[in-house]
Amino acid sequence: MTAAVDTKITPLPRERQPADAAAQGLSIVVPLYNEAATLERLHLRLIEVAKRLREVRALACEVIYVDDGSRDGTLAIARELPATALDVQVISLSRNFGKEAALLAGLDHARRGAVLFIDGDGQHPTSLIETLVAHWLDEDCDVVYTAKAHRANESLIRRVAVKGFYLLLNWGARRKIPEDAGDFRLLSPRAANALRQLPERNRFFKGLSSWIGFRQMRIDYEPEARAEGRSTWNLRRLIGLSIDGVTAFSVAPLRLATVIGTVLALVAFFYGLQIIYETLVYGVAVPGYPSLFVGVMVLGGVQLIMIGVVGEYIGKILEEIKGRPVYFVAEHAVKLSEADKQTDARTAAE
Repeated sequence: MTAAVDTKITPLPRERQPADAAAQGLSIVVPLYNEAATLERLHLRLIEVAKRLREVRALACEVIYVDDGSRDGTLAIARELPATALDVQVISLSRNFGKEAALLAGLDHARRGAVLFIDGDGQHPTSLIETLVAHWLDEDCDVVYTAKAHRANESLIRRVAVKGFYLLLNWGARRKIPEDAGDFRLLSPRAANALRQLPERNRFFKGLSSWIGFRQMRIDYEPEARAEGRSTWNLRRLIGLSIDGVTAFSVAPLRLATVIGTVLALVAFFYGLQIIYETLVYGVAVPGYPSLFVGVMVLGGVQLIMIGVVGEYIGKILEEIKGRPVYFVAEHAVKLSEADKQTDARTAAE
């Protein structure tokens, strides 16, 4: 006779009180690539936000600047930024690994509980950080993400391309990625820990932070105008990022290849029936070179495109099998704020 087993399910740890959650602090991750013109201004804004969060929420903050192989004076400026009201970490990657790697480096080095990601170009409004924190602490949201309120100031071609990208990305996906969502978002401690557990090297941050689930909230915002410098996201980089995002998070291109192949096969089949019918019934001669040439060119082009799609996925598999690190750190420095220095001194004295 088998003895009964008393099964007890232990719930995942979760902050029930805002004060308990705030005690874990907030890490602000800022990926940088050639942002020398805007970095000091952004840091001053983050200092003001950190002061208000400490006064109103008793929330200790740190900022993690991840220099992704900048070729201007970004790293030199980051080294000199003061640790006023918040701790400052400066991480320099050994070369340019891409924004996804920089975001992961910041997540790996975050020392506080919650993690907030914000771009270094100053176009994400820092005034919105307090709103994201409020939704985390007061409304118990695990992922508070932002999205552009509209794209009225963008060209028609860009709007259509973005719409097509999200349609392809979310086609057949169980977990949809919100349209127009950006990397500017806050993750609660348990959401940040869940994101750290994902082992893949080909990462698509927006997709992964949506895939982990938990309670999520969307906040629409108006991007601020870039004060100085110019964007490093040209058409080639945007296309590359889109391809990486789709192939890293979705199998929609493979399904699309199947659909296109099926459609072409059906068209060829019925066209063949039509030729046979016209030849037998009406004695119409079968068209020769023009139709043959067009058919071969169309089928050959489609096959090459599909081979390229499959090749993208095989390349991703090869990178995963190799197991290379996503990034290497060339330099890492930490500056503690005065409040944290006093806390460390008291801890050492005790």
